Amino acid sequence: MTKPSVMVLFGGRSSEHSISCLSAGSILAAIDRDQYEVVAVGITEAGDWVRHSGNPDELRSEAGQLPVVTGEGRVELSLSPQRHGLWLTDAAGGRDWQPVDVVFPVLHGPYGEDGAVQGALEVAGMPFVGSGVFASAACMDKAHTKKLLSAEGIPAGRWHALRHDEWGQEDHRERIATLGWPVFVKPARAGSSVGVSKARDEQELKAAIDAAGAHDPRIIVEASVENALEVECGVLVGPDRVPRASVCARIKVGPEHEFYDFEAKYLDDSVELIVPADIPQAVSTGIQELAIAAFQAMDCEGLARVDVFVGADGEVSINEINTMPGFTAISMYPRMWQETGVSYQQLVASLIGEALSRRQGLR
Repeated sequence: MTKPSVMVLFGGRSSEHSISCLSAGSILAAIDRDQYEVVAVGITEAGDWVRHSGNPDELRSEAGQLPVVTGEGRVELSLSPQRHGLWLTDAAGGRDWQPVDVVFPVLHGPYGEDGAVQGALEVAGMPFVGSGVFASAACMDKAHTKKLLSAEGIPAGRWHALRHDEWGQEDHRERIATLGWPVFVKPARAGSSVGVSKARDEQELKAAIDAAGAHDPRIIVEASVENALEVECGVLVGPDRVPRASVCARIKVGPEHEFYDFEAKYLDDSVELIVPADIPQAVSTGIQELAIAAFQAMDCEGLARVDVFVGADGEVSINEINTMPGFTAISMYPRMWQETGVSYQQLVASLIGEALSRRQGLR
């Protein structure tokens, strides 16, 4: 019998392009080639879809240089629900048909994790790993995430959302001032801490607004939870459609970084990732329950990493929900599941299996 084909889709137009490549490299190395045929497709930074060799060694960081998608030829997704697959056009103009049974869109950030690609796959009737259009879009936008969670009575901190070109309006400045200092300023729809700044006064706030606005015209300003613990929890849905929570993990940032920024995440060794988190069991259990509640409130599917703050008073609030978290073998999401008893290979296999068994269309 023909093996089911898995398309690993990675790269993309967002600022997290290289992180997506790193995640894809780990997934490509973990997929059981005896069980699945693997098709690797990269999206260049310009947005072109190209065929990739599928060799994970080509998607590693070398001498501090992060990988990017390169390639020749063209890949076109069939949008027919009756014919799942790709048209592959080589540099000489020759075309081949490649059937695809399921897609693993390991894309981070806008134009990939935000419902855009998920919409195309839904139109094509193509099974895929992760959340659908609504949850992907809503969780990508931090302001909408917090609005929807708050409507469900789930604590999400204090915040104010605005557009970059609205910054000069007095009502926005007044509402931000009510949050107190310091505040964190973030692009509403970016990840990996790209464009995030901490502002201690209005002068720093202006620079932070501009830094965030360089990545996204929509901006969210959040009240800082000073001296908080940063804790994460993974949610995974199995074939029985029941979401389960992993053990929690704590992020301990070294003194050279004031917060968990891009450099701390990916470019140096200043962060300690404590898995399982060194917090009381009662707090950990509460976070796990809150993570599942948030996952369900946002109509997520497949997987998510839920990030929370634990204040000095023990109060827990949702920071954000990542519907396609970093997926390298040492990323927090796989590490939490490793400590819960699910290996990286088992995790990848579980996600592909769940996607293949999921009902297509409205659900």
